[in-house]
Amino acid sequence: MTDSDDALLPLDAVRPSASSKDTKGAVVPAPERPVARVVVDSPLPHLDRPFDYLIPASMHETAEPGVRVRVRFAGKLVDGFLLERTGESDHEGKLTPLERVVSPERVLTPEIAGLARAVADRYAGTLTDVLRLAVPPRHARAESETPKQDGPATPESRPAAADVQPDPAGRSAATGGRQGAAAQSAVSVGEPAESGSAWDAYPTGASFLDALRNGRAPRAVWSALPGARGWAGAMAEAVRATLDGGRGAVVVVPDGKDVALADGEFTRVLGPGRHVALTADLGPAERYRRWLRVLRGQVRAVVGTRAAMFAPVADLGLVAIWDDGDDLHAERLAPYPHAREVLGLRAHRTGAAMLIGGYARTAEATQLIAGRWARPIVAARTTIRSLAPRVRPAGEDAELAKDQAARQARLPSIAWRALRHGLESGPVLVQVPRRGYLPALACRHCRTPARCTHPPTRTAGGLLAAAVPPGDIAGPGVPTAIPLGDPTGPLGGPPRRLGGSPGPSGGSPGPLGGLPGSAVDGAGLVDAAGCPLTGDPAERDTPFPGGPAGVDTPPPGGAAGQTPLGRPDGRTPPGGSRPLGGPGGAGVRGGSGGEGPAGGPENSDLAGGAGGWGGRGGSGGPDGSGSPGGSGPGARAEGTTPTRGAGSTGADSSPAGGAAPAGGAGSMGAGSGSVGGSGSVGGAGPRGAGPGPAGGAGSSGGSDGAGSMGVLGGAASFCHGPLALRGGHAAPYCRWCGRVDADWRCPTCGSPRLRAVVTGARRTAEELGRAFPSVQVRTSGRDGVLATVPATRALVVATPGAEPVAEGGYAAAVLLDGWALLGRADLRAGEEAVRRWMNAAALLRPGAELVVLADAALPAVQALLRWDPVTHAERELADRAELGFPPAVRMATLTGVASAVRQMLDEVRLPPDAQVLGPVPVDDAGQERAMIRVRRNGGAALAAALKGASGVRAARKTPDVVRVSVDPLDLI
Repeated sequence: MTDSDDALLPLDAVRPSASSKDTKGAVVPAPERPVARVVVDSPLPHLDRPFDYLIPASMHETAEPGVRVRVRFAGKLVDGFLLERTGESDHEGKLTPLERVVSPERVLTPEIAGLARAVADRYAGTLTDVLRLAVPPRHARAESETPKQDGPATPESRPAAADVQPDPAGRSAATGGRQGAAAQSAVSVGEPAESGSAWDAYPTGASFLDALRNGRAPRAVWSALPGARGWAGAMAEAVRATLDGGRGAVVVVPDGKDVALADGEFTRVLGPGRHVALTADLGPAERYRRWLRVLRGQVRAVVGTRAAMFAPVADLGLVAIWDDGDDLHAERLAPYPHAREVLGLRAHRTGAAMLIGGYARTAEATQLIAGRWARPIVAARTTIRSLAPRVRPAGEDAELAKDQAARQARLPSIAWRALRHGLESGPVLVQVPRRGYLPALACRHCRTPARCTHPPTRTAGGLLAAAVPPGDIAGPGVPTAIPLGDPTGPLGGPPRRLGGSPGPSGGSPGPLGGLPGSAVDGAGLVDAAGCPLTGDPAERDTPFPGGPAGVDTPPPGGAAGQTPLGRPDGRTPPGGSRPLGGPGGAGVRGGSGGEGPAGGPENSDLAGGAGGWGGRGGSGGPDGSGSPGGSGPGARAEGTTPTRGAGSTGADSSPAGGAAPAGGAGSMGAGSGSVGGSGSVGGAGPRGAGPGPAGGAGSSGGSDGAGSMGVLGGAASFCHGPLALRGGHAAPYCRWCGRVDADWRCPTCGSPRLRAVVTGARRTAEELGRAFPSVQVRTSGRDGVLATVPATRALVVATPGAEPVAEGGYAAAVLLDGWALLGRADLRAGEEAVRRWMNAAALLRPGAELVVLADAALPAVQALLRWDPVTHAERELADRAELGFPPAVRMATLTGVASAVRQMLDEVRLPPDAQVLGPVPVDDAGQERAMIRVRRNGGAALAAALKGASGVRAARKTPDVVRVSVDPLDLI
């Protein structure tokens, strides 16, 4: 054949045949649908899309949609989920094959995959982050031991007894165990213990249950009734109605205590084996085992914490959430979804019913009612009045006329009477907003918050242990208790007479102990009302308010009052005037870089002290001068000696009417004006304390002076964490660095005396135990949460959300420290206070007495008095709509380094009606936050714009990360 003939042949005929070397090791694709769409485990937002991979023929049977796979991505082996299989790919190049199928279990259902995509788009997150929340980690042993069921269980065809393996521990299915064959065959659907339904008390309750049984999808906001009726029974009846209609149910509750209550009611109403409880404290194996039972259709009802919102229940008919205002429903991990919003999306996508329940009502739930998306379920007013407790505010005029000390007491006489009368018939509840013992302390004299004066424990150069003076470490010879103060009763209540011999400081040895020998006269710890937190209960003559006349009263001023300065005990010396420029005491480590004491007569007793941070301390001259320079508050210049404040002459206010004694030079750390980089922040070395003990001059410089300021200098070289107490016989410790500061003195006035700004639950329980010595005191909080308590006499002290359920209900309750809830700098402060109060009040018996320590004129207290959370929520929603806050609008926040936040704001393409607020600083580390506000219908566009901007920054590998949060709870 000639060359011209070769030109006429087809190309394949003249192409050399492929050798066996070229085809050796080539991947043979699957015979059908060889392309796999895989979502890889990558947190980068610009890679938030599925990637195509080739399915080898060897994985054709196991590589099904929903399984876990391992793929090679960017040169590394990463995990992923196989979303779907297709016949062709849009990718023009060569496809990389799957490395392996981790497990043939199809853990990602199409419904959960679609929900995860919707949640990611709603919160400007990535699909991978949502799937990490939705699908628990694999546990191979639990996956292999649980029998697999081909189809979902129905009331007619539930799994046979022989298909379920017995559990060695013998646990019930309601608590995660699997029943044996005999147990399952002998148990049928449980019947309620009571003949009536809990929904009969609501006018629309029966129709709601009927809609669930008939397969319809009602959406309701349920205001539960008080009176110790409980909510779990009504929720179990709604789940049973859904199961009777042939569909599944998911119930989400805030914490494990609520899961335990619902678990017991579900077992009673549904019967054993028809539901599972999912909580985070189960452990990986047990949690995965229960989750697989739901995935495989062995059970169709789930109750659990926020992770249960993604439970893969087949043929979903009801999603329910209890107490949607609890912040535990908000996920702490990106993209920070809220369980209420996720369940709402799921109900909308699947056509399921939704129930939002609670004793109080949130503004978000009210917005759903206002938009006609949901309907309310509320009982009649006559029914509510018959079951609600009798609420009595502590600030009523009639009570104040009877008990004048009630204005300053933490526990007035009306609260004592309620506790005493309630204990005659059963347990009583005391709600304390703060946990711990004494979580916040302040100076007794000037009310300056007590802050840690230690240097940081670690810097870039290593540990700074050498910079801490030996006296700052707890050890032999170091005081380990707070000096005693004037003896008064517990909890800031009406004062009572104390007997016995005085302690080392002149006071009675109380629970906080005393300093032997070296105690400062009159020094001690007092509560927020000004009452010393001391006193021996065995020496009290009157354990209740209303003691005999003639006892010492608490110091005036309350939480915001001021006490005279000059002497450590706050008393004025003979002659009626306070000393100017008293002899400087031993040097005390300097405090924070705040303002110095103000010049002028009102602070003239500080003459001879330091001149404030950034200048040198003034000298206490014969005329009593030495107050910070200038006539204003702490005016000073860098590196200069301050002059006397105007009007602070010794001739006018010395003890004897003449010249004041010369005080020692209370100088700051050497060279303080040149350390720290600014005129207002200098070296914070030891200085002479003006109102200190008589003695030598205040020391200057020292280990904490300008020479040991650290790499940052100024106030940044100190910890400045808040001081607190762990117990009655403990020294103050820093809540940030954890070190003890037993020799603390106020950096402003030099006083060693402390007062309690906030009293915690453990301190309250300790004082109540002394006041009621024959009554058992039980605590429920961070250290241990009680689910239930018996009906016997007991004092139950609990933090909000940890109140146990009493058998038959509580006989009385006291809600302490209402100012701590209402005074928070939070957009939801009023709503949160009503929710926490009503959750506690609902545990009382019908008509039981409830005392709340708050002003009766406040809207939140009025809502509790009338038991009308609906009106309060409607007013809250109207106020937020007027001011432009969620849920009336959609809002997102950008948090990060100042330059990164500003750069992202410049680059993001926001919707036309978007409003940018800020950025503003959020901490001392240079973090800033900006808020972006749009209308409700512009939320999707805002989330898409922020996600796109985050993807651009990730693609450029920008080092500074900006946190994007859509509709966060902590806006203010």
